[in-house]
Formats: sequence, structure tokens, C-alpha cells
Amino acid sequence: MNIKNAQLEVEKWIQEHGVRYFNELTNMAQLTEEVGEVARIIARRYGEQSEKESDKDKNLGEELADVVFVVLCLANQTGIDLQTSFDEKMKIKTKRDHDRHHNNEKLK
Repeated sequence: MNIKNAQLEVEKWIQEHGVRYFNELTNMAQLTEEVGEVARIIARRYGEQSEKESDKDKNLGEELADVVFVVLCLANQTGIDLQTSFDEKMKIKTKRDHDRHHNNEKLK
């Protein structure tokens, strides 16, 4: 997925179907809600909690996509070029963390 194209696709969707972006605080609350739904699936499906019958049909990929959608909305409405930000963050993490993780005894 090219992040720049995804941002453009979200912008187009908002213009055609969404009327306008929710304000930033509403989108932040929505993001928190969506992350909570991801956490619920992970905790029950991969963690130690038992999965409720009503949660067994939940689609983790769909919930993760909801998180991405809201993040892209927030980036668009705050003027962030998320592709550039992501690329820069990967450079920083690569430089900062390469040796750190290779030398981490807990990861061996």
C-alpha cells in the first residue's frame, strides 16, 4: 500500500460519501474505539482470555483497516504527508534500533 495514494483515496471517499471529516477530537475518539476493538480480538484470540461466541466472527483485518482509515483521516485533516513521515520514521528506527534489537538477549 502506498500511503500517499491511500490518503488520496480517503480524501476522495470523504468528498463523495462522508460529506466532511469529523473534527479531530471526534476522530481521535473513533481511533481509540477502533484500537480497542483490535485489542479485544487480540486479547481473546491470541491472549489468555477466552473468546466469546459473539466475537468469533470478528475480522481482525477489517478492524485493523478501520484503524488505518481513521489515521489517514487524521493525517489528511491536519495536513500531514504520512508517506513522508513514515519514510523518515523508518530511517530513524533503522539507524537507532538495528544493533539494539540484535543485541537484545530477550529476543534470542
